[in-house]
Amino acid sequence: MKPDTGGPFTLPHFATWASGLVLDNHKPWVLEDFQRWFIEDLFTGAPENWFILPEGNGKTTLIAGVVLYHIEFKPEAWVPVGASARDQAEILYRQAAGFALRSPSLRGKFRCYDGYRRIVFGADDKDALAPKIQVFAADEKTGDGVIPTLAVVDEPHRLAHMGLYRTWSGKLDKRPGAQIVAISVAGEPGSEFEAAREAFRKAAKPVERTKTFLRIRTPDFVYHEWSVPAKGNVDDFELVKQANPFSGITVEKLAKKRARPTMTLGHWKRMTCNLPDRSEDSAITEQEWAAAETSTEIPAGERVWAGLDIAWKIDTTALVPLWAPREDYRVFGPARVLTPPRDGGMVSVYDVKSAIRELHERNPIIALVMDTHKAEDIYTWAKDELGLNVVDRGQSNALAAMDYERFMEALRNGWLKHLGDADLTAHVLNAIAVRLDNGKARFERPSQSRRNVREQARRVIDALTAASMANTTAAADLAAGQSWGMA
Repeated sequence: MKPDTGGPFTLPHFATWASGLVLDNHKPWVLEDFQRWFIEDLFTGAPENWFILPEGNGKTTLIAGVVLYHIEFKPEAWVPVGASARDQAEILYRQAAGFALRSPSLRGKFRCYDGYRRIVFGADDKDALAPKIQVFAADEKTGDGVIPTLAVVDEPHRLAHMGLYRTWSGKLDKRPGAQIVAISVAGEPGSEFEAAREAFRKAAKPVERTKTFLRIRTPDFVYHEWSVPAKGNVDDFELVKQANPFSGITVEKLAKKRARPTMTLGHWKRMTCNLPDRSEDSAITEQEWAAAETSTEIPAGERVWAGLDIAWKIDTTALVPLWAPREDYRVFGPARVLTPPRDGGMVSVYDVKSAIRELHERNPIIALVMDTHKAEDIYTWAKDELGLNVVDRGQSNALAAMDYERFMEALRNGWLKHLGDADLTAHVLNAIAVRLDNGKARFERPSQSRRNVREQARRVIDALTAASMANTTAAADLAAGQSWGMA
């Protein structure tokens, strides 16, 4: 007599069904404990379900099995699968189609249409109500007409934004019991994806937490995350193994992977340790910037240089003070960042003037360094009404390269300090280094596109531009023998 496996959409029933599937290594599929935990929580029916763990742990294989199971046992099932590109989503399709074609227990039950990246259960594709899986590209407009019973977003960390996820999750109320699943590794700090992860972590107390595993389950969402702790040693292979629960990943294999000539620290941290990490093109790493943090604030009354980068629309306006009592000790104060309204309006001239005036009243400005052609009215006001020495500094490649060289030299030698200000830090870490034709480099935005307003927080570097202009001017003044403040 067969054991009682319960009805569909229970862990025992799914485990029994999955045991009949054949993997691409031609071995039977045996669910591992970490997969069972996620399936059990998924079948509680929470609308949103996230499964976040490093590459190579079989998350795509697991969800490929889930979508096949879903269309077999859910009447009129409709499962859209989306990713950053259609080819990425096809990986899950191939896994599911492989199961359907290799596994004797599934043979004849599913029709796989490679050209359409579609799998249909038990009926011809012309049947409008036939349960099916369909691959989509990650465009919320493309997926707007979808009303899923189960939706899957594969690797949302690669998405430019979370528009497709929001579109599909917003459709769940239209189908009783509908769910969405996201499977991914870590993304870049400041991305919409990482903001969403943080929101899940803060939304409820964990059901379970160990050094490398976080499990949260509420009526509204399920969240499983496997990762090395934020302050953990990413070269401790025993620890990294704990964050990679799949039995096929061993300490020995991890050590070999880390030692590959092409492996980089950034890729290792994000893809194997599941830790958010910035692009490897970043001009300044988080470690380099963190090492320059100080608790010594700029005393009130001390004179400062101030960099001002003005952008009236889309980009931000940033004002950054620099206290440099001597050449080998320079401290950036908090950046004042003004963000334009996202309704097409401009930053207020009054707000820009107020920021300059407030800084000048607390810390008299030695020199206000700015590109005056962007704001001749501000230049005239600062010079005539406040009596400031305004240094006109353009944004040519030659001057930008000088700013880059002076800034990186001072950071490398430990001369530059900052107070950990969130705005300045974000702008510094956003920047990439772009090589110029003459071999020099300049700070640049990670993306020149201004079309996606939601992504502006990840592309702005205006506070760094302001800070680097102030640093270059201060360094030149100090080298010429001028000094203010502390001896």
